[in-house]
Amino acid sequence: MGNKSTAFTDIKSIRIDNNRIIDFSSPLIMGILNITPDSFYDGGMYLSNDDIVRKAERMLDEGADILDIGAVSTRPGAIEVNCDLELERLLNPLASLIKQFPNTIISIDTFRSRVAKEAVNMGAHIVNDISGGTMDELMFETIASLGVPYILMHINGTPQTMQVSPIEKNVTDKVKSFFNVQLDKIHASGISEVILDPGFGFGKTLESNYKLLADLESTRVNRLPILAGISRKSMINKVLGTVPQNALNGTTSLNTIALLNGANILRVHDVKEAKECVKLVDTYLNTTRNSQ
Repeated sequence: MGNKSTAFTDIKSIRIDNNRIIDFSSPLIMGILNITPDSFYDGGMYLSNDDIVRKAERMLDEGADILDIGAVSTRPGAIEVNCDLELERLLNPLASLIKQFPNTIISIDTFRSRVAKEAVNMGAHIVNDISGGTMDELMFETIASLGVPYILMHINGTPQTMQVSPIEKNVTDKVKSFFNVQLDKIHASGISEVILDPGFGFGKTLESNYKLLADLESTRVNRLPILAGISRKSMINKVLGTVPQNALNGTTSLNTIALLNGANILRVHDVKEAKECVKLVDTYLNTTRNSQ
């Protein structure tokens, strides 16, 4: 695939709390739990606390290392939701999940510092910000005060505008430049635990998404772990002529490429299949390494 895989790269470990450190000796699976009525794939499927807990339990049984909970859809053109409604959707399910699965690492998918603060104070462990700090000027200082890992994602615009003028050229350089600029601000704020996400589908053309996938390792900065969120997205469906509901095979194919090109975390709707993908790629890479 052209770039070194995570099996040959010294990736910075991430401290989740005082007791847990992730060393990325093998890629992790982040299970997506959308508690929204309008997400592009599973909107409206998990709205009651019982449904949410059952879905979380299934993902954990299938091998999810992290649960990523989002209460606002960030699909292209998504309707804006205010902070109060986001919190109203999020807090009761979050409390149920923390109570039911006290040892599970929980990530909160939000671009709002107030939501991040309330969720972490309840017991969440990671903040996953699709805006990379561009949609809430208080986000970085909030994360620093909370002392939790931060997922820095690249986005071109906002969910409402990102496909109006998507990036067509030099996408790898633009994503890496964004990471460098934002990391300077992040480190100045006192945040030490960071995960990078190039933001597949967030303001990129189809060709740019595949260029970014090919250059995934090249976007890495400071040995930081890279998250790839490709699951059932339009970069699959536009090529195969599928819809998100039929895009599992395409997802697995691109997740395999992402792992070979350096991904340390796969953010997915389908945990079992992603876990199998990691196991096969790990076996392939270890066999290749041992035969050299």
